[in-house]
Amino acid sequence: MTNFPVVDTKARMGRPPLSKKSETVKTTIRMTGEIRDRITAVTDENGIAEFIREAIERELKRREKRS
Repeated sequence: MTNFPVVDTKARMGRPPLSKKSETVKTTIRMTGEIRDRITAVTDENGIAEFIREAIERELKRREKRS
């Protein structure tokens, strides 16, 4: 019989968390195919979420300055 080492920690699967400081939540948004194509043209298929997060952060800062 073969002996395999026992691992005490659970293996993590999937993407690492975006931020260790705060919890993230999955949010679905709807957009036109044209907007999605434009975002993909300036990023890549995997960069869409990051692009949207950055755009939201910039817009929130802009609007919060006006308040």
